[in-house]
Amino acid sequence: MSNYIPTIGVEVHVELKTKTKIFSPSINGYGQMANSLTNVVDLGYPGTLPTLNKEVFNLAIKAATVLNCKIRREMHFDRKNYFYPDNPKNYQITQARTPIGYDGYVEIEVDGKTKKIEIEEMHIEEDTCKSTHRGTKTLLDFNRAGVPLIEIVTKPCISSSTEAKLYLEKLKELLYYCDISDCKMEEGSMRADANVSIRKSEKDPFGTKVEIKNIGSISNVGVSIEKEISRQEKLLENGEAFKEQTRRYDDKLGDTVLMRVKETGNDYRYFPEPDIPFIYITDEMIENVKSTIPMLPNERVKKYIEKGIPKVNAEKLIQNRMLSDYLNSILDSNINFKIAANLLLGDISAYLNKEETVLNKTTLTTERFIDLVNLMDNETLTSKNLKDILNKVMESNDSIENIIKESGVQNITDDSAIKETVKKIINENPKSVQDYKEGHDRAVKFLMGQIMKETKGSVNPKMAMDILIQELNI
Repeated sequence: MSNYIPTIGVEVHVELKTKTKIFSPSINGYGQMANSLTNVVDLGYPGTLPTLNKEVFNLAIKAATVLNCKIRREMHFDRKNYFYPDNPKNYQITQARTPIGYDGYVEIEVDGKTKKIEIEEMHIEEDTCKSTHRGTKTLLDFNRAGVPLIEIVTKPCISSSTEAKLYLEKLKELLYYCDISDCKMEEGSMRADANVSIRKSEKDPFGTKVEIKNIGSISNVGVSIEKEISRQEKLLENGEAFKEQTRRYDDKLGDTVLMRVKETGNDYRYFPEPDIPFIYITDEMIENVKSTIPMLPNERVKKYIEKGIPKVNAEKLIQNRMLSDYLNSILDSNINFKIAANLLLGDISAYLNKEETVLNKTTLTTERFIDLVNLMDNETLTSKNLKDILNKVMESNDSIENIIKESGVQNITDDSAIKETVKKIINENPKSVQDYKEGHDRAVKFLMGQIMKETKGSVNPKMAMDILIQELNI
């Protein structure tokens, strides 16, 4: 048990899903040949002027809305001046004084309780170019220069690595579902920094802050915070003081590594960007953007539970947006949604993974899926039967009924036929019948197994079980 209280804040840079960059018409893309998606604006040529991409503001307004931020109606851009190879203009265009969003929050659930992670501000800025270090050389790729970003900064209100990870997972989920960003941390389109300090008591002032930069995954955010808390605890227990500093997480070491010590506060000499006029956000812009926001994950979970889907499956569904969107398209249908969810998360997901494909590239239209659910619901088809015809269901345009008929997997639902099979199995297994009468429940399972074997799995299992119990109790 630690004797210290951690105080954590998280800063997240998220690349926006626009077609072009924020201040130039260059394509906003990933994975292309180095320096192929650039022009003179991205490269910082003297005399070039920025041209603002309106879609950046639409996505930023959308992000501010889903993050419960207040939206600033009048704002300007600022120049953040610093000299570094990844910054060809020697300044970055950002929003230092007038961030578009502020005073927001994201709700997470910790140990069964809801906690608000407060957002200090959310501002728009341009990305820098990508630096790749090889030995003593640094290579620069300007494809990333000028890609639009939003930076989301929390207040120092996070109390543990667990809370930090839950916050990032929820943030990623919200931004992804709203098509604001693809949030691929492995590609750098979502990057997290953590600020960590510790203190003995909540009455004490905040401890010395350490910033951990550019952590490559949500799990590593948790590890790096834990490592940093432990490192600071050891220093303080040994009576050692340390200066405010910047560290990075090293994957190979599984620990944080010193980058630089902050001797003085950063002075970026911010001043308003003279080449971009003030921006004014209207009520009409905000309402237009709000109308494009889809059903959010929390709403989906609530809706699914109302439709009879167990909470655990409802939460699994929203982890796969493709499946969730597919289900949403038939929410007005009168079907058994518990069966629908089981199918999507079970056999259908298994098929998609095995074939390395996606649902909209199969022949399973929503109409055919509804038929499939109804046939499972009325027990014309069992889970075992479905496995035998799954490939045809996913790859053929034929009706589900025809596939069942042609494959010969239709369930036996005729009472008299089932009763005849049950009597046959009872007559052939007197020892198991005696075991049942003596109170051994496992005997029923054995007899049911024999019935399924006799009918090659084609009998309706519920009807067979009911008739078996009835016959055993005669």
